[in-house]
Amino acid sequence: MKILHRAGLFILMALLIFSCSKSNAPTVVNPPVTPPIPSPIMPLPAGWKMALSYMTAFPEGIQLFFFDTIFNGQKLKAFCLAYNSKISRFEFKPVLSATAKTPSSFFASEPGVTFACINAGFFGSNQSYSLVKYNQTVLSPNIKSLTRSYNGANTTYYPTRAAFGFNATGTPSVSWIYHVGSGNDLVFGYPSPSPNELNLAPQPEPSENFPAGGSLWNMVSAIGGSPVLIKENQVRITDKEELISINNTSARPRSAIGYLSDGVVLLVVVEGDNLPIYPGINLADLASMLKSLGCYEAINLDGGGSTSMIVNSTKTVRPGDAGVERPVVSAILIKQK
Repeated sequence: MKILHRAGLFILMALLIFSCSKSNAPTVVNPPVTPPIPSPIMPLPAGWKMALSYMTAFPEGIQLFFFDTIFNGQKLKAFCLAYNSKISRFEFKPVLSATAKTPSSFFASEPGVTFACINAGFFGSNQSYSLVKYNQTVLSPNIKSLTRSYNGANTTYYPTRAAFGFNATGTPSVSWIYHVGSGNDLVFGYPSPSPNELNLAPQPEPSENFPAGGSLWNMVSAIGGSPVLIKENQVRITDKEELISINNTSARPRSAIGYLSDGVVLLVVVEGDNLPIYPGINLADLASMLKSLGCYEAINLDGGGSTSMIVNSTKTVRPGDAGVERPVVSAILIKQK
């Protein structure tokens, strides 16, 4: 019995020692797994960085970059949304509103998954002056005529103006366009703009034969603006021919859209009217910035106080109207199909 009693005590002591040694063992805590930083979908020039905090739940193929340093000798703040247009999940959707509303409102009211919204074409009194076309339907045409002074008299001019769009195969392009005829659905694109210029006699109204080399511009979805900034990999600012005066040589907030030769589309906004730090940028420097980003073709959109970009429900640049978003008539949504 004594042997059994001693054996039982030995077993009990062994269990206590094992229990104590187990409870005192250090707890192993695995460090949190940091998701890898994705590789940029495009080459980034000096000064551009990935804006990871805006990119929550972004799928592969769409990214946001920001710039906040010196460009061409001046301090600039800019954002660039880039997405691979060859990936079928992404939809380029120009939208038009009967009454002006902010890009934040356009973003919030769009059903489904929306990644970004940027202000689009020019407008006035709840009327768009720039092309808005979605899913084969022209919602608003590019302006077809303008009144300018010539020899002291009000004179009608017929400018060909910038537009950016996608054809049926999903290929982006930029052209100078005109809605030929009495309607708006027959859209012609031209290899060069109609050579209008202030203080010179107006050119004829564009047609199938003028300017030379025109052809049907069959885009499924498109947005208008002005002027063209880059055409066929060359900076080509056609503000004079397009008869557009938007503080062209002054530093202002700016918005633009373009694409790289591999089909990556860029939506770019530059903060301005935020003195003394961020005055903005002129058209020539905007074109230079887009070219440095690798744009093969690009157009200017409405800027100034209209410039605004929303990404994942969050504002990027400070709007030019003293920090308050300006209601606009048209916008571009980048969303999931």
